[in-house]
Formats: sequence, structure tokens, C-alpha cells
Amino acid sequence: MSGSLTRRKSLANLLQQASESRLKRTLTARSLIALGIGAIIGAGLFVRTAAAAADNAGPAVTLSFVVAAVGCAFAGLCYAEFAAMIPIAGSAYTYAYTTMGEMTAWTIGWALILEYALGAATVAISWSEYLNNLLGSLFHFTIPYQWCHSPMETSAFTGAHGVINLPALLILLLLTLVLIKGTQESASLNSIIVMVKVTIVIIFIAVGWQFINPANHTPYLIPEGTIGHEGTFKHGWLGVLGGAGTVFFAFIGFDAVSTAAQEAKNPARDMPRGILGSLAVCTVLYILFGYVLTGVANWKDFAVKGKEASVAYAIQNFMPGYGWLATAVSIAILAGFSSVILVMLLGQSRVFYSMSNDGLLPKLFSDLHPTCRTPYKSNIILFFFVGAFAGFIPESLAGDLTSIGTLFAFVLVSLGIWILRKREPNLARPFRTPLVPLVPILGVVVCGAMIVSRDRQTQLTALGWMLIGFLVYFLYSRSHSKLNTVDVKDPAATR
Repeated sequence: MSGSLTRRKSLANLLQQASESRLKRTLTARSLIALGIGAIIGAGLFVRTAAAAADNAGPAVTLSFVVAAVGCAFAGLCYAEFAAMIPIAGSAYTYAYTTMGEMTAWTIGWALILEYALGAATVAISWSEYLNNLLGSLFHFTIPYQWCHSPMETSAFTGAHGVINLPALLILLLLTLVLIKGTQESASLNSIIVMVKVTIVIIFIAVGWQFINPANHTPYLIPEGTIGHEGTFKHGWLGVLGGAGTVFFAFIGFDAVSTAAQEAKNPARDMPRGILGSLAVCTVLYILFGYVLTGVANWKDFAVKGKEASVAYAIQNFMPGYGWLATAVSIAILAGFSSVILVMLLGQSRVFYSMSNDGLLPKLFSDLHPTCRTPYKSNIILFFFVGAFAGFIPESLAGDLTSIGTLFAFVLVSLGIWILRKREPNLARPFRTPLVPLVPILGVVVCGAMIVSRDRQTQLTALGWMLIGFLVYFLYSRSHSKLNTVDVKDPAATR
């Protein structure tokens, strides 16, 4: 029946929707890989690496990257099959609508707000930190603490209280304007930034290798029962798993490639390349980067002294003669963070675009600009929504919520592949996830374990967010769904 919580969109209707898309198809495989790398290499690498080392895994943060990468690889293979088969904007939301029904699709779409919108806010906050570090290095001037931190933060050195993070709001505004201008322009800017930040990551790895102090890697796996920052306990392999949940934020982005499927020139061929290619490149860089960073500076330093702008801190204090590299890294990181925010905002607006087209959100989220043909109203609303978090919420809380929302999406995408294989085994699949159901099951297990490893406060906050989403669904979305108007006599429409 049309009011059922499990009503599904037919694959035939989705493919017809893709063929009638008003979005421009301008992205190639190379553009998609750059888009993925642009979203992946950012705050996760330059900020969350140090946080995971200080609060969870110590030098074994490299093993945390391996665990997180394995979970992402399983989910990435599932994403690749969906993206090649269903080249529609909306990512995991669209896939769930086809396989598990409207209620699940809404749930995952709501969870994706935690990933993309809060992800953009988290990176904007990190952008503010590195801007301040750069201003201090070049001009011996820093933005007053109260104007670059949230009201929930207090300086450990001066006791000053934050009021609003103005630099974070500034970068969000500038990139929102770029997105309104057009997807191709956004992708071109992103490609340039990607080359810059990948180059600087490689330079840091190459130069920093000679400054590695073996004592900083001893012991490599923190013994169980060791007390860390603010009484945090390290639990050996449990610390590695907890670190994986933290650095998982560093891998967020490859799935954002799938949100641009409706703008890819050849999605059947290029979407798997974009998703898996960007994930593979970044995993190698992450492990090397984490090894060098925790070798140059001791992991305990990242708890307080090197908590903000951790990479610049390590260079300035433990790599004599390379002060210029700290400045170059800060500039490249600012550019890199900008590309991450760009892709996150792009992904969120495309998810909203799909949900609005389905009637689950108001029509204004799918209104396109008359000349730029971008969902400009959605971009404007997102600026105010994301800006509220970036201006008034600390980076640690926003980052953890982003990770848990993404992990939840990965779990449902992995389940979706298994369900669709059993339900419709004969569908044309340009790319096939190998070893089904083993790969989807492993994706669920690994990503689920990282959700469980998050702290209780983050889990409860995420639960509260999802409960708000259910209220919105039952009060508005369920009754406005376009499936309510579908002729239920047409079995292809809601099968």
C-alpha cells in the first residue's frame, strides 16, 4: 500500500529519472578521483590523526588507519556497485530507497546530514585553526580567541572564552558562492587544490622521515591500562579500534563521489574508478603520514601543546631548519580544507536535491538556478545551517558526530547490496561487488564495531538527532512523499 513505511522506488523509474536529469553531465573519471581525494585528504588527516594518537591509539594510529581503511574498502566496493548501477544524485539515500524502502531511505538521508553538513562544519573549524597559526607565523598576529572559537571552548592558556568562530563562517560563505556558480567550476578549482595538498603531504612524509625519533614509537602499541590525556585509558587493541573510529573521519569523502553520479559523463565506468581510486591513493598516504607525524613528535604532545595545527606544531618544534615547510604546510592545508568543505557542501546539497525531488523535503531544496543550473536555494540554506555548527560548536563534537553518521550510512549501503542481489539477481550491474555476501557482511561488522567504539555522549547525541528526524518524517515527509500519488496498480512503481 502507498502509505507503507517500506514502499520502494523502482529501479526502472530511477534510471528514467537519471536520463531526464536537468543537472549537467560534466565530470570525468579523473575529475571524480580528484573530487574524492579532495574530500578525503583534509581535516581527518591534518587534525584527527593527532587527536586519535593523543586520546586513543598513540603511535599505533597507523594501525587505526588500517582498520578504518578496511571498513571503508568493504563499504566502498558496495558503493561502487550501486553508483555504477544507479547513477542518481543522493548516494546512500537513493540506494536505500530502492532496496529497503522509504523509512530506511529517510533515516539514512537524515544521517547523511551528520556526515556532509557537520563534516563541512568540522573542517571549517579546522580551517580557522590553521589560519590563525599561519597569521601568527607570517605576521605575528592572531585572531583573538573569542572570535575564532565556539562558546563551548575556553583557552587552556589564557582562560578566555569563545564567542563565535568568524573565520569558519567566512570560508563557508566563499565556498557556498563557488558552488552556486556551478559544478564544473567547483570541480576545476578542486582539482587544482588537490594537486597542491597531495604534493605537500608527500613533501612532509619525505622530509619528516629523517627526523623520526624511534623513541616516539616505543612502545608502538600502548599497553593496556596506560593513562592518557585527562585520565583517558589506553586499552591496547581497543585503543586502536577507538582510534579507528576517530580517524575514520579522515576517510569520509570517497562516498561523496557517489552523490555526483548524476553529473558524471559515463557513470557506469567512471563511478567505481572514482570511488575506489580515491580511497586507494589516500589510504597509502595516510599510513605513511601517521607514521611520520607520531615519529617526529611524541603522541602525548598532541593532547595539549600540539592539539591545534598539529602538523605545523611538529615541524616548528622538531624539524629544525624547516620553518618554511610549516608555513607551506599551513597554506596547503588551508587550500586542502577548502576543497573538503566544497565537496561536503556539494554532497549535502545533492542529497537534499534527491530527497526534495521525492517529496520528502520541500520543493525549494530542488529548485535550480535559472542560468547556473545548481540547487542554489539549498546551498544558501546549508550555509546558515552549517554555519550555526561551525560558529558555535567545538571541532571534537562535530567530528565525532560526523563519523558516526557516516558509519551508519556505510552499514546500510552494505546491507543494501546483499538485499538487492537476493531480490533482483538478474539486474544489469556494470560493476559487481566481489564475494557477496561476505564483503557486505564484513562491511557491516567492521563499521558497526567502530560505531560501538564511540563514546556514550556521541552515541546519545546521534540518537537524539535521529529521533528528531523521525518526527520530521512522520509530521511532513511521509504525507508529502511522491509515492503517495503513484498508482498502486502499477507494480513497477513501488515494487
